[in-house]
Amino acid sequence: MYRLARSGGSQELLRWVSGRAEGWAGLVDGDGTVLHGVTRAPDRMGVEAAALAAEGAKELASRGARSLSFDQGPHTALLFPLDGPAEASSPVLAVVAPRPLPDGLATLLADASMPLALCWTAETVERKRRRVDLAESRSREAVLHLLMTGQLSIAHQVAGALKPTLPDPVRVCVVECPTGRRDEVARICTDLSGGRSWIIRCPVYAHHLILIVPAEPDTAEPRLGLRVADRVDECVVGASQDVPLSDTATGYRQAFHALAVARGLPGRHARFGSAPEAALAVGRAGAQWADALLNPLLTHLPRRSHDPGSQELAATLASWLAFSSHATQHLKIHRNTLAARLRLIGEVLGLDLNQVADQAALDLALRIRATPTVHRPTGPDAVAPAPPHRLDDILRGPAVQEWAAQQLRPLTEPGSSRTAADPLTTLRTWLDCQAQLGPTAAALGISVPGARKRLTRLESALQRSLLRTPSARYDLWLAFRSLDLAGSDAAG
Repeated sequence: MYRLARSGGSQELLRWVSGRAEGWAGLVDGDGTVLHGVTRAPDRMGVEAAALAAEGAKELASRGARSLSFDQGPHTALLFPLDGPAEASSPVLAVVAPRPLPDGLATLLADASMPLALCWTAETVERKRRRVDLAESRSREAVLHLLMTGQLSIAHQVAGALKPTLPDPVRVCVVECPTGRRDEVARICTDLSGGRSWIIRCPVYAHHLILIVPAEPDTAEPRLGLRVADRVDECVVGASQDVPLSDTATGYRQAFHALAVARGLPGRHARFGSAPEAALAVGRAGAQWADALLNPLLTHLPRRSHDPGSQELAATLASWLAFSSHATQHLKIHRNTLAARLRLIGEVLGLDLNQVADQAALDLALRIRATPTVHRPTGPDAVAPAPPHRLDDILRGPAVQEWAAQQLRPLTEPGSSRTAADPLTTLRTWLDCQAQLGPTAAALGISVPGARKRLTRLESALQRSLLRTPSARYDLWLAFRSLDLAGSDAAG
């Protein structure tokens, strides 16, 4: 019995008891709830036996007795509380077996009650630990969601019950863990950081950890992400630049793009390179354009009380643009709910969300609104000219066109190939095909694996993620469009 208790816990002990009794064995709560049940009887008497055991457990609890035995039909029920006199909270070992009972069965059950009680206590503690771990994990996930949506005040309030305090500024790392080892890597990250970093299990990718690390000046001591990659074989780490806590969403995108680069490096670690942010290049006119584009969504009033409101729809849109179909995991909603919300968003905004062009416009608008209000003047300067109503007007700005050139510069430097495998042709074709591999491969006259390999090489050249979300496809579409407008304006 004790060997089974150590190796298999209460389930294996009950299975063994069921075999010895040639009947049903289980643990029943004082209110008659069957906690575990096993039967090895040839007649498969499980349902009837469980009902009989539940009835006996209630009777035992009402009497406060130390054991109970009664007959019903051809069966006998034997019940022993696992922890002294029966109470409503004490599990009861119940056995229902056909008569005649095996010799010594009552003595065997009395002996088995002690290892079963130890197993049950240990398993109860483990279940409580897992619930606490799950509650903490969900709380950290909620704090991350608040940070990603710019709700710093609420994030600090929720984080106040957890440790450590939220740092500011921060560096965000995304750790891609070996299969089945995310919890182990999380413990290693906690040890390596000395408990100073926020470690969140990614709600979207089951093998990713998100680290929010205090930003510090570069020193001779290796950074946390680099130490994790060195410590754990097969771990891949992408790190962002140092950003304000309010820009956690930007830091996450940077770390995710760096992760795509790190997969191809021997050291399995990469830090996001310096790159301008489109939302900072659009100026005041871009902020006004973003407000005008999103206004129908942000002022939307639901028709019915249980329909999603404007804030919920905006959060759904931001999540879907970042994670595509994985938004269901991020938002904890059904895929049909996501599809219905996206249809409503498209109707409210008058846009086709299946088109990369409209996706890129919305992504830029949301990022502009999430950027600190440097473009929105107050006081006498608050009265501004009427905003442009077209994205093209924004993309024609000199600062935006300079940003666009920098985005594509890795593919336009001297020596770049201009063959059928021209990177610009591949990238433009992929975007024209709505970032879908199948149509892209057909348009290029190559196989789908061949198209995937080309885009993977482009990820290394651009140091951005393309095939996995969050993807750089929106920035790249905007860059192509801005340079096309510059070319057409110069030709005109």
